[in-house]
Amino acid sequence: MMERMLHQAHAEKLALLEQQERVKQSEAMMLRDEIRKREDLEMRLREETEKREELVDTQVRLREKVRTQQVNSRPLTRFLPNTSQDFDLHNHIESAGHNPDICKHISLSKTVCRGYMTKMGGRIKTWRKRWFVFNRTKRSFLYYSNEKDEHKPKGGMYFQAIQEVYFDHLRQHKSPNPNLTFCVKTRERTYFLVAPSPEAMRIWMDVIVTGAEGYKEFK
Repeated sequence: MMERMLHQAHAEKLALLEQQERVKQSEAMMLRDEIRKREDLEMRLREETEKREELVDTQVRLREKVRTQQVNSRPLTRFLPNTSQDFDLHNHIESAGHNPDICKHISLSKTVCRGYMTKMGGRIKTWRKRWFVFNRTKRSFLYYSNEKDEHKPKGGMYFQAIQEVYFDHLRQHKSPNPNLTFCVKTRERTYFLVAPSPEAMRIWMDVIVTGAEGYKEFK
């Protein structure tokens, strides 16, 4: 009887030790799996970080290249300002290869160009539709709430303040339509404008540069 009890106790002890060993092995395996998963995650994070750093470096180099090109070359317009009293804006735009009469977004005469564009705010970076008027007689490029409020300008600039007119290559701000966004740089700030169509953008750029009397090479 005693012998059986001792044998049973010994067997139970062995079973308990085996169970403890299995638990240890299971815990060790789980620990190895956890370590491997952590190492894999750290590797993926390192690879992702390297990719992001490489992308940032590429973007920085591209922006510096574009900025250097803008500094060292003329803006993306084909003409210099023109102060002649006999200058015909409509004929000038037609001679540039445009057909303003069939562009429904723009009204163009000998001295004035009118039309809607979307403009980014100065302090608050929101985009709002505005009525723009380029007037060679008044030597101004102003914008209004709408076409019925031309007696109440909300802002704009005079010709002597306009320095550059160029396509928005850098895309620093999220535009409603990046492909139709161009910039008008003045002494005080840079205006970001979105034209309603590709043809309207090209016409506006060639129109505005005729009044860019602040351009560095203009005399």
